Amino acid sequence: MRLSGKHIVLGLTGSIAAYKAAYLLRGLIKEGAEVQVVMTPAAKEFITPVTMSALSGKPVASEFFSANDGTWYSHVDMGQWADLLLIAPATAATMGKMAHGICDNLLITTYLSAKCQVMVAPAMDLDMFRHPANVANMEILRSFGNIIIEPGEGELASGLHGKGRMEEPETIVEEVVSFFNQKKKLLNKHFLITAGPTYEKIDPVRFIGNYSSGKMGYAIANKLAGEGAKVTIVSGPVQIKNVHPQITVIPVESAGEMLEKCLSVFPEVDGAVMCAAVADFTPENYSPTKVKREKDELIIRLKPTSDIAGTLGQLKTEKQLLVGFALETNNELENAGRKLKKKNLDFIVLNSMNDRGAGFGGDTNKITMIDQNNNQAFFELKSKTEVASDIVDKMVLILEQKEGRRE
Repeated sequence: MRLSGKHIVLGLTGSIAAYKAAYLLRGLIKEGAEVQVVMTPAAKEFITPVTMSALSGKPVASEFFSANDGTWYSHVDMGQWADLLLIAPATAATMGKMAHGICDNLLITTYLSAKCQVMVAPAMDLDMFRHPANVANMEILRSFGNIIIEPGEGELASGLHGKGRMEEPETIVEEVVSFFNQKKKLLNKHFLITAGPTYEKIDPVRFIGNYSSGKMGYAIANKLAGEGAKVTIVSGPVQIKNVHPQITVIPVESAGEMLEKCLSVFPEVDGAVMCAAVADFTPENYSPTKVKREKDELIIRLKPTSDIAGTLGQLKTEKQLLVGFALETNNELENAGRKLKKKNLDFIVLNSMNDRGAGFGGDTNKITMIDQNNNQAFFELKSKTEVASDIVDKMVLILEQKEGRRE
């Protein structure tokens, strides 16, 4: 039995696809898993708790307290007990609540308490599935490290034909088995990531900054952590909340603070990814009081900030990996190649502001990777989660080459 000894919380939500959960539950148990079913109130309108309890051999958890004997179902205990939280089917409403922390039922509170991997199998009509709000929520869940099991195409409950059918139970069981059996590529590795913008203060209320959201850096961090690595993010001011237990976030504001923290972490890591949009200049003089408007012009003298990637490139040992980013508006390949050599990087990830959907703020990116041998790999526009996978695959390959050379 391929899931012997595994603890799985199976979450059901209010979808017509809930009938498939009975087959899914039976498949998980057949593979040896111990399964605790958690149902939202709406899920009970589509399949009964009695059915799921009979198949699992456990009482179904749905409310915080049992109406019969007052038993309290602890979402914290379930979240810590589980080796996997699988929500199938997952409605658009539930995914929206998961993405934004709206914990109005036992399933969502269990999700927010879970320390394990989360897998989500969406089920809904095709127009709901492709609506921008739902697409954005799924991307948020991916950025948290959740695995989305893409729905299939076919006839839907509405009578329409399209993408939105929950994946078949047999396929989901295989996804679960593959997750537990996969060899994590970066176990016992430690990586440093820089992410987000830096704020260079002019006075107590003004600063020089940029539009970086930090999404790319955090997506890379989540992918590395998913492969078993310990990750330290030195992060400029962003709105992203980290939830992965393998990731430690060190918040900073300025380029100087970011360099200081990177220098303290870099000697102990196996590699670093310089993804932050670090300001190239900072005000020469900081005013401790708000600068008043007294003239029609204000002249602020700027001085260069420290080159963080370049500094780490000088300190890099033979076994360490260093990855840089270049956001360019012209002569992209030439400028990125020059930066690669100057900063002693193993490879560089090039973004062009001329590519629609790439650059700051969005959920997509289009990149070119260039290594020290000037090998250039061009990628189509993808979600930042998918781009992170491409970057981590390249990192794994180079680390394996470095380790091979040392043997």
